[in-house]
Amino acid sequence: MRKSIFILTFVLLMPVVGLTNAGAESDIGLEEAGLTMVALRNDSLDLNQDGDVDAVRVVVILNSSTPSTLVDVRLIATHNDRQVIETTTIDVVGQTNASLTYDAWSRGAHELALGFYDMNGVEISTIGLPTYEMVPALQTPMLSLQFTGKSNLQTGSNCEINRMFADETGPRYGAIGTLTFTGAPFIVLDNATTIDCSSWPAGEYSLRETYRNELGQTAETSLNLTIENRPAPAFELLVTGDGLTNDRPCLVAAQPSNDNEDFSEYTMEWDVSSTSLISEGPVYDCSVLPAGVHLVVLKVTNLENIASTQAVNIVRLPAAELTKEEQEVLPSQSFGDETVTDDVGWYTIAVLGLLVAVIVFVLLVRFRENDELLTLPELGPAPQILNDGSPDPGGLPTVLDDEGQLWRKHPDGSMDWWDSTFNIWQRW
Repeated sequence: MRKSIFILTFVLLMPVVGLTNAGAESDIGLEEAGLTMVALRNDSLDLNQDGDVDAVRVVVILNSSTPSTLVDVRLIATHNDRQVIETTTIDVVGQTNASLTYDAWSRGAHELALGFYDMNGVEISTIGLPTYEMVPALQTPMLSLQFTGKSNLQTGSNCEINRMFADETGPRYGAIGTLTFTGAPFIVLDNATTIDCSSWPAGEYSLRETYRNELGQTAETSLNLTIENRPAPAFELLVTGDGLTNDRPCLVAAQPSNDNEDFSEYTMEWDVSSTSLISEGPVYDCSVLPAGVHLVVLKVTNLENIASTQAVNIVRLPAAELTKEEQEVLPSQSFGDETVTDDVGWYTIAVLGLLVAVIVFVLLVRFRENDELLTLPELGPAPQILNDGSPDPGGLPTVLDDEGQLWRKHPDGSMDWWDSTFNIWQRW
């Protein structure tokens, strides 16, 4: 829909005077400023061709009675108690035209007015324009967080978050807002379009991003992530050459238990008990080990510094032909009936046995001279009971009181009470 309004100068001057305050110094007419309006035209536009009005273009033609007049022309739009101003400055020399376009930033009624101001910002005149029902054609604020990675995330896994943001309305009117990103373990810059989350520690993350421009438009989005701790590397050691002579090849290799786990970037350190050298790599050459039993330990550390250790004992036998120097460094071994023995061990056992016998004899003699050390301590008075286990009154009369306590009476009238704990008579 397009509307065209051509208004002659003498027709427009009357409503302009009626819309302004003639008593205010800042409200003077176009004529007093040396300007006359030749024509005014306002067109409704459908920029995205969806059938709805989304913009208005205003064209005004001015004529100046002076050689040159600078004037600030403003297209003022009011919607939802918010005011948006489109402005342009023109030098009116003779007949000059100015064109301004207002793009709707929200759905609803938009009240328009055309204002004229001098270079000091003093209002010359204001003309009311029609009110339009409009819908925005510009992109309103939009946010999106798009995750790229596996569903079961572990520490060190490939993880990426793409931030999508769009707002054509705010920048169009100089009303750019602010982005707020929360929930990440590290600071995320506002201009970072891609977030690398592969280095994040394990945990549950609730990411949230919000935006609000100065027009009051808002947008928000959220994303939940769970990152599990990566388990320690699982592997086993494969040995070739165990139990063979040391002139035969020998290798120890690490084989991952999980075929999907890549050990190529892991740190692998070999530690052998018989040598101080530490080797690295997935394979250890144990052919250099001398004859004997060797403990070979492999420590594998992944990119998150999580380590696991495996060990294996390797037996290397001496070769058939050895030099005298090689035989001297070899561990002792038995050659069966041909093994050379001597009697030094028997003599040692006999001497030790004699020494033990002398020590035992001396201790027995000392204990015999001190028999009191062997006597048992007194355990208390002997129980005074009969064969059937009842108290022995010793021929004295006894009596049982009301509380069940047994008493016996001596000829002099003194009394004893029966102590059932030690089975003896206690003097009263």
